[in-house]
Order: sequence, then C-alpha cells, then structure tokens
Amino acid sequence: MTVNLLSIADVMKSVGSVLVAVLILLAMVTVHEFGHYVAGKILHFKITEFSVGFGPAIFKKRSKKTGEIFALRVIPLGGYCAFDGEDYQEEDEEKSDKKAEPFEEMETEETQNDGGMVEVNEKPEEGYPEPVGERFDKQAPWKRIIVLVAGATMNYLFALILLFIMAACFGVPKCIVMPTDYKNDTTVEVPHAAWEEESLSQRDVLLRIEGDKVSMMTDIVDALRGKKAGENLSAEVLRKKDGEWLKKTVFIHVYADGVFADMGNADAVMAEIESCIGYDVYTTTMQSGFWDTVGGTFAYSWDMATAVLKTLGQLLTGQLGLEAVGGPVTTIGAISQATGSWFSFLYIASFIGVNLAVFNLLPIPALDGCKVIFCLIEWIRKKPVNRKVETLIHFIGIIFLFGFAILVDILQLF
Repeated sequence: MTVNLLSIADVMKSVGSVLVAVLILLAMVTVHEFGHYVAGKILHFKITEFSVGFGPAIFKKRSKKTGEIFALRVIPLGGYCAFDGEDYQEEDEEKSDKKAEPFEEMETEETQNDGGMVEVNEKPEEGYPEPVGERFDKQAPWKRIIVLVAGATMNYLFALILLFIMAACFGVPKCIVMPTDYKNDTTVEVPHAAWEEESLSQRDVLLRIEGDKVSMMTDIVDALRGKKAGENLSAEVLRKKDGEWLKKTVFIHVYADGVFADMGNADAVMAEIESCIGYDVYTTTMQSGFWDTVGGTFAYSWDMATAVLKTLGQLLTGQLGLEAVGGPVTTIGAISQATGSWFSFLYIASFIGVNLAVFNLLPIPALDGCKVIFCLIEWIRKKPVNRKVETLIHFIGIIFLFGFAILVDILQLF
C-alpha cells in the first residue's frame, strides 16, 4: 500500500511539473502577443482577435465595447494577435475600396430540411461594434515594424523582471568548480582553496577563461573546445580570502583534448568538462548590492541571448546536430524537469522569454523578423512587395517551422 501511494504521489508530481511547464510556455506566448496588442492599440491598428493557444476555442468572448474577440484555445503551444489586413486574401482589395459595414456577430442555427439534411443558417446578433483602427497593410511601414518588434520586446522585458527577482532573492548565477567526487556526497563541506594556490582549485568561481567571459556552462565549453591536453589556460576567478571574495588570476591545466562532439547530451558535456579540467562544474549564485544586481540582471540576460545565437550558429555550421535541440514537446519536458525550486522556475522562465525574443526576430519566413524585413523593403522602395508572394512565403515558412519542430521532437525519442 505504501509503495502504491508513493507511486501515485510521483505520478501526480510529474503531472504537476508538466502542467507548470505548459503554463510557463503559455505565459511567455501570451506576453509576446500582448506586446503586439498593446503596440497595435497605441498606434491605432485594427485588431480583430487576441487568442491564447491554437485550435478550437475553449472560451471565446467578444467585447461589446471594442468588438474584438478574446479566446482561449485548446492547443497551448502558441497564440496570435490578429490584425485586420495582416495576411493577404483575395477579397482584401475589394474590401479596402468599400465603406465598412456595421459589424455583427454571426450566430448559427441548425435545422433539418425535408430530406433530413442539416442546414446551417446564419443569423446576426446585433449590439457589437466593428473594431476601430486602420488595416495593417494600410499603416506606415515604421508603425508596422514597431508592432512586429513589440512582441519580442515584451518577452525580453518580462524576462528581465524575472531575472531581477531571481537575482534579488537568490543571486546572479555563477559557475563554481568542485571536486569530482562532490556529486557523490553533496552534504560534505568542501573547503576553499588556499589563496596562494596558482592553479584552478576547488570552490573557485569562474569569471573569465582566456579573457572570454564565463557566466554559463556553454561559455566553458566554448573556451575549452579545440584545446589540447597539456595546455595551460589563463583564467580569472573569485576566491575567498579572509572571508571575502576577491578576484585572482590562475591557470587551468588541460588534461584532455576539448572535443565536445555530443553537445546534445548534457551528461556527456559535463563529463568532458570534468576530464578536461579535472573538476566538476556546478551553478551557484552570488548576491550583491542593488545596483550590482541590476547590472548583473542586464548582463546575464545578454549572456542568455548570446547563448541562443551561438547555438543557432552551431546548428548552421554543423557543430551541433538536430538531436541537440527540441521542439515544443521536448521544451515542455525539459522545463518540467527543471521546475523543482523557485530558483529553477525563475531561471527557466526567463530563459524561455529571452529565447522567444531572439528567435522571433530571426529573418525566417513566418517569424516577426522576416516580416520586419518586408516592411523595410517597402519603406526603401516606397512600394510593397507583392502581397500574394509575401503571404505564400510566410505560409511556406510556418509549414517548415511546424515540420522542423515535429522532426526534432521525434529525434529526441531515438
């Protein structure tokens, strides 16, 4: 009976972690779309719907004040803020030349005819105004660019807030080196290295390797990749002296070649770091004064963004395989495993926010970054790109992105 109760508790804990992961992802998507919405309202764009999720609507409400639809949909892996005239449709040109008709909510009523066939009859529900504002395609290019960039900007600002809360409560994340047997008994108190020691030693907090900043594990990998056994690398660390953390320059002896061929396996990466420097590396946190915390928050958010861009660059150059990345399902799984504490929750949520901000500004069809490029082309040419062509390009892009997300999720299973 006890075993069964423990099994149920483990299952419930796993389910709860997954739900938290879904909520984090959904919150970040909502923040992104809210950025578009706020910018659109300020610049007087005509917004028809604000939706969280995709697919059939679980909840749907039309505002009697603005005529805009607000919906919660069944698939919690995205969302959208729909602007009138954002995507090309055949009837757009005819609509733009006509005077707008009073907006009506259309209800459906099913009846059966004499042949037993179900007929759907539409009947208008009065009392809802037409959403106000200018069509997306009729707005100036610079206004459209602001609205498009606003989503990523909101993600980044929200991530900054979460990072500041994390840094204020727990401290800014740092990389600390510990003995290789520390993981087998984390209750053992590891003494600090002697200040006079010239080589990297236990409880040193890494700041720089060969002049390059170290703030996360990927920075250590970048510093060690390509290095040969027997080399000595210059490093700047924080080490305790008389109870105070002070900067010190030391050397890191490289015990094994830095290859890092299997970047998709976190355990393999950690093992290779250990074989290279003779120490395990853990994430610790260090608290400081208010202004140092503010500065550390901005610096760490930039480090996160840089790490995302480096990963994308390594994918394009072949340094990373597709198995090193994941789609929405893999992301939810990774988040659920990392939400074991408030620190982990804040860290992973802020990382997802920065990730969405960077990724959405990439010049990939269907993403905001590519739409910004089309606006810039129109701004320079004083003439828009053929809207049929642009819509087709974005449609192909979204099919590619969905296919890529499914592919990398499948690869994670093998």
